[in-house]
Amino acid sequence: MNKVAKRERVDKINYYLDIAETVLERCTCLRRLFGAVIVKNDEIISTGYAGAPRGRANCIDLGYCARAKLNIPRGERYEMCRSVHAEQNAIISAARKDLIDSTLYLVGKEAETGEYVENAMPCILCKRFIINAGIEKVIIRNDKQNYTIVDVQNWIENDESLDGKFGY
Repeated sequence: MNKVAKRERVDKINYYLDIAETVLERCTCLRRLFGAVIVKNDEIISTGYAGAPRGRANCIDLGYCARAKLNIPRGERYEMCRSVHAEQNAIISAARKDLIDSTLYLVGKEAETGEYVENAMPCILCKRFIINAGIEKVIIRNDKQNYTIVDVQNWIENDESLDGKFGY
């Protein structure tokens, strides 16, 4: 009789974060790689990664990032970014009725080092998309085992756009 080695089963949150981390491998950004997975009732609704709009040249193809070229700080001037963000791509790939009360799982890595993005958070534009999509929670990977859970209702009640605050 063969003995089966006992192994730890990954918890459900890290399971979906692992999938988002695989999705980010398609990212075409030269600064930060992000992958998103939207889940409702334990079923994947959609995925998204950061990249230029369909048909346009990606930053990895151009060989430069316009935001980096202009020394634009993290969290500011996203209208200068060529990419549609991972969260946005995941949202536009799904019907709103399927997004209401769902959870968005998000993983970001630094393109140069492969390290997880420190204090990762959706940008102010993505927060607006997430709110209007009806997504209930956002879960963001901090490292391979740890994550932050954000209740989207907090973004509605604490409207940072009224404070003129930049970055994250």
